[in-house]
Amino acid sequence: GINAEYMGQAIADSQLRDMNQYTRSFGHMRLVETLSEHYGPRFGRQIDPLSQIAVGIGCSQLLYAAIHGIINPGDEVVLVEPYYDCYPAQTTLAGGIPRSVPLRGLGTTAQELSLDIDELEAAITPKTRVLVLNTPHNPTGKVFTHSELEAISRVVLRHPHLTVLADEVYDILTYDGEPHVRIATLPGMWERTISIYSVGKMFSVTGWKIGWAIGPTALIKSVCLTNQWINFCVPTPLQEAVAQSLSLTFPGKEQEAYFENMIKTFTRKRDRLLTALTEAGMSPVKPSGGYFIMADTSAIDVPRAFLEQPTPACPVMTRDWAMCRYLTAECGVAAIPPSPFYSPQNRHLAKNQVRFAFCKSDHILDEAAGRLQKLMSGR
Repeated sequence: GINAEYMGQAIADSQLRDMNQYTRSFGHMRLVETLSEHYGPRFGRQIDPLSQIAVGIGCSQLLYAAIHGIINPGDEVVLVEPYYDCYPAQTTLAGGIPRSVPLRGLGTTAQELSLDIDELEAAITPKTRVLVLNTPHNPTGKVFTHSELEAISRVVLRHPHLTVLADEVYDILTYDGEPHVRIATLPGMWERTISIYSVGKMFSVTGWKIGWAIGPTALIKSVCLTNQWINFCVPTPLQEAVAQSLSLTFPGKEQEAYFENMIKTFTRKRDRLLTALTEAGMSPVKPSGGYFIMADTSAIDVPRAFLEQPTPACPVMTRDWAMCRYLTAECGVAAIPPSPFYSPQNRHLAKNQVRFAFCKSDHILDEAAGRLQKLMSGR
C-alpha cells in the first residue's frame, strides 16, 4: 500500500529525475493536475489546476495565507468552538479580531453537537470577513450534515462580505456511513469558499507538511499572492512524490481501495480506544470523523497536587490541564487538554474533557488500554 516507505522511495525517484530546483510557486504542475483530477468529481465541477488550486506548507500555513489575504486590521473572523488553536492566533497576527460561537449539546456521540444558527447570525457584524468552518471537526469528531451546512450557507449568503474558510483536512476520515459534505458544493457557495486539505491526513505523513487550497480563481489568487511572500514554493521532490502517490488511488489503479481500507482501519482503532476509555471510567464521545476522541473525566478524581501546581504553560491551573498531567505522569498516557480550543469566556466548557488520538499503531493502543486500567485500580 501507500505508506511512508513507499512515499520516501517516490521522493528518491523524483530527485534522481533531477527535480531538485524551485518549482511553480502556486503548485508543482504534476501535483495540481493530479489534485484537479482527484477533487473535480468530489466538487461536482471541473477545477482549473492553474488558477483554482494553491499548494502550501500544510493546512496551517494555507489558513495563515488565506486569512492574511482576505482580512485587514480590525476585521473580524468568526470561529466555531472548540476550534483548532491556530485559528485565533492567525487571526490576531493578521490584525483581526476573533469572535466565537460554541457548539452545544455534547453527549455520547459527536453528532449530537449542534451549531445554533441564531448565535452564528448574531456573531456576524459589518466588520466580519471570514467564517472558519472545520468539518470533520477537531477536536470533537463531529461531521456537519447536509442540512446543517445548508443552514450555515443561508447565513453566509445573506452577508456578501463574508468568505468561508472550510478546513476539511479530515475529509477522508468519516465513519459509520456519515458522508463528508463540502460546503462549497452547495448552491452559491463555490464562489464564497476556500477549501483546504493536507497530505499529512490523506496519507498519514504529517511531517511532510504539504497542503492545498481549492476555490474560485479570485479567492485562490489572494492565497497565491500571499504565499509568494511567505514561502515562495513548496519543495519540488515532495510535491512530485505526493502526485505520484495520489494518482495510484484513481479508479482502475493498484491502490484504488486505499481510502476505503483506511476508513476500515481507523474505525477499528477508534472502537478500540472507545472501549479502553470506557473501561477506564471515562465517558468518551464517539466521533464520526477525524482521529480524535473527546472524553468526559468527571468520574475520575484528580489528585490535589496536580490541581494546585501551576506550570509555565498553564499559570492558572485548570482541571482538564491537571487531568492530562496526571494521566501522563501516573499512567504514562498522554492526552491534550481542550481548554485552549475555547475562547476565555467559554473555557469552562472544557473543564471535565480531555482529547485522545487513535491514529496510533495497534500495539500502542493496546499498551495505552493497559496503562489506563491504573485509573480503575486506583479508585
